[in-house]
Formats: sequence, C-alpha cells, structure tokens
Amino acid sequence: MSVSQSATLCPDETALASEPSRVYLQEYRKVRDVTEEICRPLATEDYVVQTMDDVSPPKWHLAHVTWFFEAFVLKPFAKGYKCFHPAYDHLFNSYYETHSTPYPRPARGLLSRPTVEDIYSYRHHVDSAMAHLLSSSRMLETGKDQSEILQRLRLGLHHEQQHQELLLMDIKHIFGMNPLAPVYRSDLAPAEYLDADPLDWFSYTDGLRTVGHDPASSAFAFDNENPQHREYVAPFWLASRPVSNREFMDFMDDGGYERPELWLSDGWNLVRQAGWKAPLYWEESDEGWYYRTLSGRQRVNPGAPVCHVSFYEADAYATWAGARLPTEAEWEVAAQSVPIGGNFQEKHRFQPAPEHTVADHPSQMFGDVWEWTGSAYRPYPGFKALPGSLGEYNGKFMSGQMVLRGGCCATPESHIRPTYRNFFPPHARWAFSGFRLAKED
Repeated sequence: MSVSQSATLCPDETALASEPSRVYLQEYRKVRDVTEEICRPLATEDYVVQTMDDVSPPKWHLAHVTWFFEAFVLKPFAKGYKCFHPAYDHLFNSYYETHSTPYPRPARGLLSRPTVEDIYSYRHHVDSAMAHLLSSSRMLETGKDQSEILQRLRLGLHHEQQHQELLLMDIKHIFGMNPLAPVYRSDLAPAEYLDADPLDWFSYTDGLRTVGHDPASSAFAFDNENPQHREYVAPFWLASRPVSNREFMDFMDDGGYERPELWLSDGWNLVRQAGWKAPLYWEESDEGWYYRTLSGRQRVNPGAPVCHVSFYEADAYATWAGARLPTEAEWEVAAQSVPIGGNFQEKHRFQPAPEHTVADHPSQMFGDVWEWTGSAYRPYPGFKALPGSLGEYNGKFMSGQMVLRGGCCATPESHIRPTYRNFFPPHARWAFSGFRLAKED
C-alpha cells in the first residue's frame, strides 16, 4: 500500500450495518500498512539508531504501536491469545507505569536485539490475532466487550498515526545528524521556490466561544480535547499565514539570536548554552542558507513556513515583530471556519511548502507545520482522563508543555481536526513546528 492511500478512520455507516467486522479490519490494515511503508526506504542499520533521548529508533516505533494493540486489545479481549514474547511487555511499554515497568527511554537505542526481522514477525503475529478478533462472531454482537474493543481499536489506530508522524520526525533527525547527509527518499514531491504572499491580518470579535470536541459528534477525539466548554475570547487579529523562512532570516539578520531583550529567560539561557544561530537543520554556506530535509540537503525555500523552531524561538520572533503567539482558543476559533486540507503526509513532500493565501480565511492552518500557541498544555475545565492505564495517555503530561495546533507535513490528514491539541516542551525543535502571529485588536 502506498502512503498516499490515507486511512479514513471514519467507516461508512451503511457498510458498518452490513459488514462491521470487514470494515473495521480494513481500516486496521490500512493504518498498519502505512507505518511499514514509511519504514521501507530504511536500511537495517537505520532501524536501531537513537540520536538523542527524544528520538526513538524506528524499530522501537514499529514494536511499540504493536505492543499497544497487544496490551490493550488482545490480552484483555482475545480469548486464548498467546504473547509473541513475554519480555516485550517491558521493552516496548513507553510510559504506562500502571500497566508494567517501561524500559528506559534513553536506552532504546542500545537494543540490538530483538532484531528488525523479529519485530516484523511480532507485528505480523499481532496483526493475525487482531484479524481473528475483528472477524470473530463476538464483534457482530452488541454488548460491553464489543463497544470497548472498538473504542480501543480507534484509539490504537490514531495512536499509530501519531507514531507515523514521529517516525518521520525521528528518521529526519537520524539522517540530519549524519555528516553524510543521507537521503531518505529521492522521489518526494518538490515544492516551488518562491516568496510567500504579503502578510495580511484577519480580525475576530470578542465573545464567549465554544472550544473543544463536540460531544454530539461521532468523530474520534483524544481525551484531552474534552470536555467542550465556553471561553471568553477578547478581540484579536490573526496572521493570514505562518511566518516564512525569509521573514525568519530577517530576524536572524537583525541579530535576533544575540538580543537578550527579545527572549524569555529560559530561552535565552538555552540559546547561549546550545549556541543556537538558526532553526534546526539549517546550515550556512557561501551561497546562503541550506537545510537538511528528508530529500537531502536543499537550499532554504524563502516562501515556505519556517520549521523546526522551538517555542522560545517563536516567542522571540513574535516579540521582535511587535506581535505575539495566538492562544489555543484563538487559534481554534479561527480554524472553525477553515476547511481541513493542505500539505499533509499524503502529499509525499514531508517538508513545508509555500502556498498562495486564500482571501476569506487564514491559509495553511492545517498541514505544513504544527503551530506553536502561547498556551500552556493544561486540562480543560472538567477534564477526566480515560479509566485504567489508558488514562496515562495524555493527562499526566499536563505540566511544562506548550500547545501546538493544526498538524504538519508528516501528519496523516485523517488524523487531524480543529480541536486537536498537540504538545511539546518549549525547547523542542525536532518536530515539524512553526508558528503564526497574533496581535491585539
């Protein structure tokens, strides 16, 4: 299956009424195939590299998303299921402390065994068991087990889509740290090299605004998107597009990385300690700025959204520009009138690209780059985590992180929605992260 064949994760109701098991199994296989397609260009040696604590070896991703289905679907609900290997419950548990003891994240790259071949055998073992479960007569019956299995199946598929994006992020870091500047894929869709359209602004009036996942919707949402609630949003202006590479170069040329008055204290300390002079993957040469991409080393595209910047860099640029970052409520209010579409994983570009501005609403709010907001990642009023170990999925990370919105060029399009809350620590740069500006009315 090609990566361009996006899994919908929204089965047709007519098909569900007649052949529910076939429809769910088809969606399961679509998502699982995409993950293996992403790994297909890798050499065996690429599967085991861990370039920093935040990066996981591709082999680990393949195993962890498989472990998720084994731990939370097969073991509780598949009668007579036999584990592929008892040690995998330890090795590939990411952070579920109430389930078992996770293997230390910084040490994932030290595991030469199990082999890549072993991991693919593990995936196929679990896929076979999932096919048997989803095709069994119990899936055609009503009752608690069926409902819980299907809820966990949907969560597991969206979890795997998250890891498809993480795979591409981590592969880029693995290749980007290699002095040989290896190419992940030479057939990725190129983008035009051009300047961005002039920056414009859209105004939004004040009022009580609805934020969060609609409880009447049957569409999937993570627990951290709930509950839907009302927030007062003051009048604001939102930029018509994300900040471009050329605009960020203007910030750099004006001494942006050398001016402490522009930076939050933690950000300024990090700039000095790490020696940041430009976004991650940028390299300066006599001919100008270049950056590492999954297609190899390329000249920086001036009109593309700037990418691989931390929250600190985004905030410093906003201060330099006399603006600020939008709150996540402001971003969601603006996104509610914007159709979902853009430069997602299915475009096979895996790099932000310029886009001409749409006249009646902000452009590039979905795809291209995850957009930093000025909001800390905290629970919505009345938030309740999922019961049991699955409650560790999002809730326990609601400290020391900032919210990003909109998806990126590595995100599956079927995975995103206006209410989606991504989060990273403010220093993180290896994600496909950029930003757009906001200002007061």
